[in-house]
Amino acid sequence: MRTLRIALLCLLAFPAAARAGEATITSREVPLHGARSLAAATPSRFDLVGLHWQGSGTVSFRTRGLDGRWSPWRQAAPEAEDLPDRRSPEAAQAGRWRLGNPWWTGAANGIQYRLHGTVTRLKAWFVRSPVLRVPARVTAIAGSPPVVDRAGWGADETIVRHGPAYADAIRFAVVHHTAGANGYGPAESAAIVRGIELYHVQGNGWNDVGYNFLVDKYGTVYEGRAGGVERNVVGAHAEGFNTGSVGIAVLGNYETGTISKAAEDALARLLAWRLDVAHVDPLSTLSAISGGNQRFAAGLPVFLRAVSGHRDTGFTECPGDSLYARLNALAGAAATIGAPKLYEPQVEGAVGGSVRFRARLTAALPWTVSVTDAAGAVAASGTGFGTDVDWTWNATGLTPVPYAWSISAGPTVRGASGAFGVAALPVAVTGVVADPETISPNYDGQADESTVTYSLSKPATVQIDALDLIGEPVAVLQGPLRQAAGQHAYRFTGSDLQDAAYQLRITAHDDDGKEAAGLVQVAVTRTLGGLDVAPSVFSPNLDGRLDRVTFTFELAAPASVKVRILRDGRWVATPFAGPLPLGFQRIEWDGAKRQGRLLDGTYEVRVEATDAVTAAAVSATFTADSTPPKVRVLPGAPLRVWVNEPALLTLLVGGRSLRQEAFGPGETLIAWDGPPRRVRVVAWDPAGNKSAPVLRLPGK
Repeated sequence: MRTLRIALLCLLAFPAAARAGEATITSREVPLHGARSLAAATPSRFDLVGLHWQGSGTVSFRTRGLDGRWSPWRQAAPEAEDLPDRRSPEAAQAGRWRLGNPWWTGAANGIQYRLHGTVTRLKAWFVRSPVLRVPARVTAIAGSPPVVDRAGWGADETIVRHGPAYADAIRFAVVHHTAGANGYGPAESAAIVRGIELYHVQGNGWNDVGYNFLVDKYGTVYEGRAGGVERNVVGAHAEGFNTGSVGIAVLGNYETGTISKAAEDALARLLAWRLDVAHVDPLSTLSAISGGNQRFAAGLPVFLRAVSGHRDTGFTECPGDSLYARLNALAGAAATIGAPKLYEPQVEGAVGGSVRFRARLTAALPWTVSVTDAAGAVAASGTGFGTDVDWTWNATGLTPVPYAWSISAGPTVRGASGAFGVAALPVAVTGVVADPETISPNYDGQADESTVTYSLSKPATVQIDALDLIGEPVAVLQGPLRQAAGQHAYRFTGSDLQDAAYQLRITAHDDDGKEAAGLVQVAVTRTLGGLDVAPSVFSPNLDGRLDRVTFTFELAAPASVKVRILRDGRWVATPFAGPLPLGFQRIEWDGAKRQGRLLDGTYEVRVEATDAVTAAAVSATFTADSTPPKVRVLPGAPLRVWVNEPALLTLLVGGRSLRQEAFGPGETLIAWDGPPRRVRVVAWDPAGNKSAPVLRLPGK
């Protein structure tokens, strides 16, 4: 098989922004197999692009600047594991799509694609993120470097899907580069961050920006995902390692380019401060448990540095060879900035016995451990001098009521604090939902899997099992796997299970040995699959052109079938209802319904099949269009034609026949450089509707 299968030029129309200067995003399905695309048009401009595709292959692309020059070819997903964790609700939004990275192109108006291997669908997302004057809002918290907050770079808070999730602690940092052009100016940095937010949220379907912080080449630090720069916000930047890490991305590509001195200094200051907040030694190492990705299976312990590169956690070149080579130096610099520091505070034991407090200081200093009760009164304290904090409180016989503790070592050291003394509540599994409740794992891209979401009240070890309807175990689907408190998602494919109705049981064990479980029912049936609609646009007006639409699907077993037409969720017509044998099925419909014929608009066809197991349904959309396009020849030269919708133009110019696509609505320049002649034009829209002929005489 040839590696390069196809190269496509796609020039796309952008919607007008709701407000002048507002960042906008639009997507277009790219035709892969020679299909004529009437939706294509030249964009006035885009600044960032990201690609989604289906299939086992890969995609590369290049873009055309406003000066007409083409960029080099680039991989669509150079950092393929800049992703949420696999079983998170954010990851479930992607479905079967593979997600490319947001690539800052700068001002561009054209794009070409190359497909390598098997690619069955391709969608392009284009972001226009203009440079804006935004308030210079900078956050500085207790020794932090200046951080441009979300209002400062113009974050669109209205598109954020869900509030942040939090980890119990931050244990390490993951350094990234964002990919994209390095030639941006200082005024463009905030626009790049806004473009990444728009692509991550509205393109990928994530909750918010994937990174916790972003740093530009001029040394400016930007707040990323919302939730508090000092809090342990779980990002979507390192698949399998998001919980317990802070993700910091440097704008640009550092595979070959060298990070600037300003960016490196800002990155070192940010690492020094954020790891100090977590009391993590930048020069330390740890063993992190993978949540699962292509390189490290779920549950596998992985040796990491406190300042790691993204390539340490997955199959990626991120953050590029140049930046990766600087990580040890960055960790060393971060360890010295802001010293002396307090690392690794620990509390062992419980009220009612002995409670031991330990920590490590980077310099010999006098230290104090203090314990206070709920009223703020000091219940106990201990002091010492040196680099090792180690003090034990004899709390034998005391009632386990809430207490607060702190370790301090003078005004130049960030102290540590926490609470203890209350018996922990047992774990709870709540909010268990499966969507959809019936799946058909036949790999047709329609209801092949269900997303099971649930919430844990506290960290726990989780196992998911499939049970039959009387509660007997059938299969272990996932785990045991350590998971943090909060919402989680599991993709149930049923690929190894027979057609039947199942209960999925989520069982959680907490650290105190308590157990909780949640149940949800999901049915597996492979009877119905492969719904296709052709043509996608038809005109039920009895003119003999594309008057009928055909629905084809496959039945793996005999079933009772109903084919219904819906608009905005409301029933419109039922082209078929009755029993059908196994095999390929073909239902034709001419748009006739109980009263009259189908009106223009977009509709959903829903095929429902009931077999011996359950009822399954698949759906697809199509459009009815019986209205002819409107067309006119514009006066003057060069020869231009205006049309109110995408159409194929057939022209007779001075006795010469021409055919040209118009990517309306709007005007189209006709490929004719001769003198003004008699012009006759007819427009054909995608539904086969034909406009009335329009004539322009010479000199008009």
